[in-house]
Amino acid sequence: MIAQSPADPPAQDDVHTTVAAYYAAKLARHGAIPLGVDWSCEATQRLRFAKLLQVCAFDRPFSLNDFGCGYGALAVFLAERYPDTAIDYLGIDMVPSMIERARRRHRGKPLIRFALGRSIPRQADYAVASGVMNVKLHQPLPIWEGFVRSVLDDMHRTSRIGFAVNFLASPHPDAPPNQLYCPPPETWVRYCEQILGCSVAVLADYGMREYTLLVRRHPD
Repeated sequence: MIAQSPADPPAQDDVHTTVAAYYAAKLARHGAIPLGVDWSCEATQRLRFAKLLQVCAFDRPFSLNDFGCGYGALAVFLAERYPDTAIDYLGIDMVPSMIERARRRHRGKPLIRFALGRSIPRQADYAVASGVMNVKLHQPLPIWEGFVRSVLDDMHRTSRIGFAVNFLASPHPDAPPNQLYCPPPETWVRYCEQILGCSVAVLADYGMREYTLLVRRHPD
């Protein structure tokens, strides 16, 4: 059972600082490619995007928050895959170098914007987060799950229709011990249903060691 108490602020500050340093180092080493955000290749990165975006309805304009946006790869995917849908996109990341790369890459596109921060600064129709909760970097489990809970709460608070996140189901055999977070789906399905009061669909059959949760608010 996931605790419902607020996350401890000093502990969460440490999580954010550690995670930001980890991804800043990845970007500095690999550049603005999937390896720079700790994904193995573009094909699997794009498959994750396709699964997350199943929470959205593309037959009408909408707004989207992309939490943990990295260098803005999802914005490229959206423009290529859905060129006829007007999408008001905001990418949010806690790593300054990621936001700098993203803004440079999408300069001059008025519907694509980026913000530096640890939380989502606006209301939108939908939110997505790809890989944000996977690499816990030896943080104690209660502290890491406090971080996960805070992200889900923030996405729920700022999403009018729904949000989508993905989690690892099992670690890669070569992964360092105790570095990756691999919860069973029911852990966070139960939280989103019972605590956030949402409906949840689980996508788990797309050939990778992970699953995606599509979380939707119940109609008023």
